[in-house]
Amino acid sequence: MADVVMPQMGESIVEGTLTKWLKKVGDHVERDEPLFEISTDKVDTEIPSPAAGTLSEILVQEGTVVAINTVVARVGDGAAAPAPAPVVEAPAPAPAPVPAAAPVAVPVVEAASTPAVAPVAVPAVVEESAGPVSPLVRRMARENNVDLAQVSGTGAGGRITKQDVEDYLARRQAPAASPAYVAAPVSAPAAAAAPLPRVEPAKVRVEAMSIMRQKIAEHMVLSKHSSAHVTTVHRVDMTKVAKARAKAKNDFQQRYGFSLTFLPFVTRATAEALRAFPILNASIEGTNILYHNEVNIGIAVALENGLIVPVIHQADEKNIVGLQRSIVDLAARARSKQLKPNEVQGGTFSITNFGSFGSLFATPVINQPQVAILGVGAIEKQPVVIDDAIAIRSMAHLALTFDHRLIDGALADQFCLKVKSILESWSDEIL
Repeated sequence: MADVVMPQMGESIVEGTLTKWLKKVGDHVERDEPLFEISTDKVDTEIPSPAAGTLSEILVQEGTVVAINTVVARVGDGAAAPAPAPVVEAPAPAPAPVPAAAPVAVPVVEAASTPAVAPVAVPAVVEESAGPVSPLVRRMARENNVDLAQVSGTGAGGRITKQDVEDYLARRQAPAASPAYVAAPVSAPAAAAAPLPRVEPAKVRVEAMSIMRQKIAEHMVLSKHSSAHVTTVHRVDMTKVAKARAKAKNDFQQRYGFSLTFLPFVTRATAEALRAFPILNASIEGTNILYHNEVNIGIAVALENGLIVPVIHQADEKNIVGLQRSIVDLAARARSKQLKPNEVQGGTFSITNFGSFGSLFATPVINQPQVAILGVGAIEKQPVVIDDAIAIRSMAHLALTFDHRLIDGALADQFCLKVKSILESWSDEIL
C-alpha cells in the first residue's frame, strides 16, 4: 500500500487546493500516471501516482486546501480484490395455520370522509361531531358532504345555523359532492384547468470562481493598487523580421519540429533592451530598488479559463531557436498542467502577445513585483509613407506599461525605441 501525499511545490509554498481527482476509488493507475490536480498561488498542475496499483482510498475531497506532505489517498498493490461471498437468503417462514373454527378478523379503516358501512342517512363523523342541530342543517350537511365539526356555530349556545353552513360552503368554493348514501356515485363535472403560471427565464446564472480565476483577480487588483500604471505605444516596422521569418520558417519546421513565430524576435530584442536599460528589469521593495542580474522574461499564456506567465530564465543568453523552443515548451506544458513551480517564479519582466488574437494594441497590467510589461499587437501589412512615397510594410504596435513610481515617460520611450531599432534593422541569421 502506497500513501499519496500533497507534494512540496516550491520553497515558499506550504499548501495547495486539491481541485480535481482524475481517478476514482477502484480504478487502476500506473506509476507516474496523473492522479489528481492541485492549484497553488503559483501554478496549476497534475500530480502523478507514486506507484502502480488500484486507487483504494481517497482521503481528501475536491476543493479542499491541504498542507504539504498530507496523505490525500492510498494506492494498493494492484492485486485483484477477493470476490464477495454470495449472499444466501434464508427462506421466509411459512405462515402459521389458522384454525378452521377461528373467525378471521377483518380490520375496519375509518376516515373522516368515509361513510359508515350501514346505509344511514348521516355519516358517522358528522353525527358524532355535530352535536344537536336542526334537521335542515343535517340535510344540508348530507347533501354537501360537510363535516359539521369544521363549521363554527353562531346560533344560541353555539348551535350551527343554516347561514353558518352556507358561509362555510362559500369559503370552501368547491362544487357540491354526490350524497354519501348514493350507491352509484355520479362523477362531478371536471373543473376548468387553471392556466399554468408563466415560467420566466433566470436572469442570472451563479458559478463559483475557479481557484485560478480567484488568484488572477487578486493579482490584478494588487497590481493596480501597488503600481502607478502608465502605457506608451510605439509603432514598429516588422518588415525585415517578417522577411527573415518567411525565408527560414519551412527549414525551421523540418529541422526543429515546431513553427517559427514572431514572438521570439520580440523577446530577443526586449532582452537586449533590458541589458541597455536595467531599471526596467528591476523591482521595488519599500523605498529600495532591486536591480536583477538575470534577465528572466515571462511569457503570458492564455489557458481555457485563465492565463499563466511561465518564465524563460536567462532569456538574454538564448538565440531565436532557443527562445522559440522555450516558448513552445512552456506554453504546451502550461496548457497540459505540467509546469513546475520554479517555471512560474523569478520573472523580472513580462511580455504578452495579445496580437495573436487580432488585437492591435492594449494597456497590459504589470505582473508584480515587476515594474514593466510589453504588449505585442497584431502584425499587419499597411500602406506607410517612406521618403514621401507609399510602401506596403508589415507593421505592429508595441505597448509598454510601466510603473511611474520608478520609471519616467522619457526613459520608457527610450527603452521602446531600443526595441524598435533592433526589430526594424534585423539582420541576424536564424538558422
